[in-house]
Amino acid sequence: MAMNVGEADDEIMSEINTTPLVDVMLVLLIIFLITIPVVTTSIKVDLPKESNLVRETKPENVIISVDAKGKIFLYDTPIKNSDDLFNRMKKFAVAKPQPEVQIRGDGKSDFESVGRVLYAVQRAGITKVGFITEPQP
Repeated sequence: MAMNVGEADDEIMSEINTTPLVDVMLVLLIIFLITIPVVTTSIKVDLPKESNLVRETKPENVIISVDAKGKIFLYDTPIKNSDDLFNRMKKFAVAKPQPEVQIRGDGKSDFESVGRVLYAVQRAGITKVGFITEPQP
């Protein structure tokens, strides 16, 4: 920092005075340091923790599929009607421990056909019933 005190020279000073620039930058730095924590933590919210559990198909699980036309399949075997499914489910209901029934319903199938499967499983006495879906992208 150069200052000319007392002498009145007509020389041109070729150095830039950086003091005002530094003052402005320090003031902006202080403003940003004060406002950033206020903006980021204005409302305290406990966000839910999501866990993606991969379900394993155990060999003792019973898989019932319903296609788009409403046809029922036990594993890969076609079932004639819900009474036939009820008779087959009674055999699984007496097993110890009772297996879980997993219903795979086509998204385009009628609710009635899936409801008939669920009703037959319920009448047979199966207590563990789950629906298999695909996760959203």
